Amino acid sequence: MSLPRPQRKTPSKTKGWRMNEPLRPSSLGEILDRTVQLYRSRFLLLLGISVIPTALVLVPAFSVFIAWYEWMESIGPKSASSAHSVFIGWVVLAAMGLAALAFLGATGLATAAMNHAVSRIHLGETATIRGAYKSVWRLGWRYLWLYLLEALLVWAAPLAAWIGLVFLLGSRLAAGAKKAGMGADADVLLAFLAVVAVAALVGYGIWMLLRLSLAFPASVVEELRAWPSVKRSSVLTKGTMGRIFLLCLLVAVLSWLLSIAIIVLLTLLVYLIPGITGAQHRQTFGVLMAFIVYGTPFAVQALVRPVYGIALVLFYYDQRIRQEGFDIEWMMQQAGMLSAAKIKPQPAPLLPNAPVNPPTPVVEPSQAAEFPQPTPPTAEASGEPL
Repeated sequence: MSLPRPQRKTPSKTKGWRMNEPLRPSSLGEILDRTVQLYRSRFLLLLGISVIPTALVLVPAFSVFIAWYEWMESIGPKSASSAHSVFIGWVVLAAMGLAALAFLGATGLATAAMNHAVSRIHLGETATIRGAYKSVWRLGWRYLWLYLLEALLVWAAPLAAWIGLVFLLGSRLAAGAKKAGMGADADVLLAFLAVVAVAALVGYGIWMLLRLSLAFPASVVEELRAWPSVKRSSVLTKGTMGRIFLLCLLVAVLSWLLSIAIIVLLTLLVYLIPGITGAQHRQTFGVLMAFIVYGTPFAVQALVRPVYGIALVLFYYDQRIRQEGFDIEWMMQQAGMLSAAKIKPQPAPLLPNAPVNPPTPVVEPSQAAEFPQPTPPTAEASGEPL
């Protein structure tokens, strides 16, 4: 008579589960499947981490927008051009700019908290919303600077290059074409050059985004500063930028489809409200439509952001396994052969031919008895006179 086989517990049924799959190199399909499993098993945790910056910034910003909209409606069109109205408009724009800066800071902190929580869950440890934010709060300025540095390298640099090309190089090319008497051919040439420049700058932005995609996991897991995290990401992404590009493309398409579906559904529900489209409720209808159009992308980003964060952490560990043998190091640590302190990657040697010392395993006190140390020879044993 055979005994019944015990049921294997799944992550979704346990409060704190140990990782039941060994670390090994994974394909893109396996990483996506693992992403879905982690998101489903920790949906409230990861969504709570993601929704906090959106709620902290979207609610005050939308309140300012509604107050400004109602105030402009109350003063009438004749008074809207007064100096007081212009001043109020600038105040509202300044408030929304401050809200945007606060959103950037909160998003950087939330990204770090997301990476911390996913890393702990992936390695079989427990995580909470409070614990994730508490662990990254003490280094909040580091993550804020890293987020701004990524924005500067990915978006600000191409924008500055485009402005320089349009206002400096474009004007000189146009003047030279007119002097040469090219006429209509000059406009065609300038339009072609503009298209080529835009394509090149967009390609640069995508390439830089992929190259910096693992900077946050490296900064959180290895406790690196902003610029070393950028350099670390450029090393880890070698050989996997194509897979990360497919991930970004899938997340972008998913966000776009969800945004369109939610906007269309909510718009139809608003139109079904009796009398909402009449002149009597025109102001209420405008406020509702503004809330739907501007609030839906934020809500969708809060819902989809964990997918992107989970997958990038999995890519980070996958690249460390492929390049550095992190799976062997992790197994040795779980077996008690290494200490819990992580072994950081060794820096490059200062001299061209200087050898790099490999990381030295730390022997636990419990294992010291298994490896007796040789005793120094005494004077009697060596035959020397006392």
